Amino acid sequence: MDLDEKYMREAIRQAKKAYALEEVPIGCVIVFQDKIIGRGYNRRTIDKNTLAHAELIAIKKASRKLGDWRLEDCTMYVTLEPCQMCSGAIIQARIKRVVVGCMNPKAGCAGSILNLLDMQEFNHQCELTTGVLETECSTMMKQFFTELRKIHKQKKQKAQQDIEGRERMQ
Repeated sequence: MDLDEKYMREAIRQAKKAYALEEVPIGCVIVFQDKIIGRGYNRRTIDKNTLAHAELIAIKKASRKLGDWRLEDCTMYVTLEPCQMCSGAIIQARIKRVVVGCMNPKAGCAGSILNLLDMQEFNHQCELTTGVLETECSTMMKQFFTELRKIHKQKKQKAQQDIEGRERMQ
């Protein structure tokens, strides 16, 4: 197993923590000198915070560990292509390289909709590698949303049954 796969497996472990909390399963690790210095997983719903993305949590922890906001010699491993907010934070943190598991055609800003990580107009660009353990990352996302749709359907059916039950009682 190469280093990209090794660290993407760590990001997948983080994503599974989000999954267990019924959060969208996105996980992230940041590596410096072959050591993980920041970990994060999606916590938007439980924290009720738009900013609680896996990447931002990992950046905060990595910055604290290094004692600097600049993460210039670091590599980020993330299970899903970063959104515009996270891509902007990656640029601001000066992260050298980003490794993505699966792409996000509806909201991704590291190549799907646009690539903020490689805009020459910015003062920093990131190296980008995509498709590392793509099948595992993509399968986890698809499974999560399939289960979520099933749960919503069951709740909707129960609510309809409750309404019909109350109507019969009147």
